[in-house]
Amino acid sequence: MKFVHTNIVARDWRTLARFYVDVFSCEVLQPERDLKGEWLDRLTALPDAHIQGAHLRLPGYPDGGPTLEVFQYGAEAAADRPAIHRPGFAHIAFAVEDVAACADDILAHGGALLGEIVETKVGQRLLTVAYTRDIEGNLVEIQRWEQG
Repeated sequence: MKFVHTNIVARDWRTLARFYVDVFSCEVLQPERDLKGEWLDRLTALPDAHIQGAHLRLPGYPDGGPTLEVFQYGAEAAADRPAIHRPGFAHIAFAVEDVAACADDILAHGGALLGEIVETKVGQRLLTVAYTRDIEGNLVEIQRWEQG
């Protein structure tokens, strides 16, 4: 058994995928997906389901490692903005060399900070961390651990 991927349903999958490529050095894997048919309708329980998107190789993993799957449905459901304290999946996280520089990069690419960049001791290590939002409002944690 192994972990395979995490899926984000996007409003504009190409733009959201580009954000993760530009900010977090993810890589779009081929082939892109253009999925439809009776099998997908049965799988999703949606009539005339149509999904487009791609898998992104995550930084730090070789071929065959877990991916970030960015998909867009032909018809999207209404959704609330993701919240850090809402039950269910809340965020994805990336380890980065410089949290402030990464936060600046996120802002430069249309994302946002949720709160502040904070530093705190956890045991004998120093954690620098921030919660951010990608360009569609999804929550992304950026973190750096150092020996304290």
